[in-house]
Amino acid sequence: MKRLLLSAAAAVLLFSGCETTQQILNGLPTTTGTTGQPNAWQIASGLKEALTIGTQNSANRLSAANGFFANAALKILMPPEALKVESTLRNVGLGGVVDKAILAMNRGAEEAAKSAAPIFVSAIQGMTITDAVGILRGGDSSATMYFKGKTTSALTNAFSPVIQQALKNVDATKYWEDVFTVYNRFSKTPVNTNLTAYVTEKAISGIFHEVAQEELKIRRDPAARVTELLKTVFGSSLAQNK
Repeated sequence: MKRLLLSAAAAVLLFSGCETTQQILNGLPTTTGTTGQPNAWQIASGLKEALTIGTQNSANRLSAANGFFANAALKILMPPEALKVESTLRNVGLGGVVDKAILAMNRGAEEAAKSAAPIFVSAIQGMTITDAVGILRGGDSSATMYFKGKTTSALTNAFSPVIQQALKNVDATKYWEDVFTVYNRFSKTPVNTNLTAYVTEKAISGIFHEVAQEELKIRRDPAARVTELLKTVFGSSLAQNK
């Protein structure tokens, strides 16, 4: 009976408004039955616990020294429109200036990543039971997509000033200006790129990439479910049948 109620509640999520869905979810049993299915409270609590662990792990990895710089998948390089600039400068013996600029961009992203966790936690705290059940039954990246919708604006606002200051602290702006000052002496089409905006965008993209990896791991790898609540929620048929 409890299995039928849970299945019905999940189906209603696709076709009904929040008020009706919430009423159905509130009517679910408050304890886990012999079927092993999680109740509404466990789903919400388990999802929040998993996402808190995942986002904190992601932020901690990327905010550590070389979190971006030593990660081949996330290392921030010159923007596409500046590749000709980089090639030209390296060809004339100014590769060291380019390398300093690239290192500084990644250091700025690593510094900004320290402010990510509280923003994700705020989004997690605002998650409703309806949100939680929808995410649990969604695809492997449904939590990441939820975060993108809820946190991109806040992350941009938080990252931009931190990155701008971090770039200034390590002279990235100076290196960037050096790069393009030299290049523009020889170019008929001077390059003007907003370094802070570019690094901010790449840093946020890196954060979401790591969050997606954490989400996939906890969905697919039972060993990543480090608490009984996570095992109950993510090991249930609600999480497996999508």
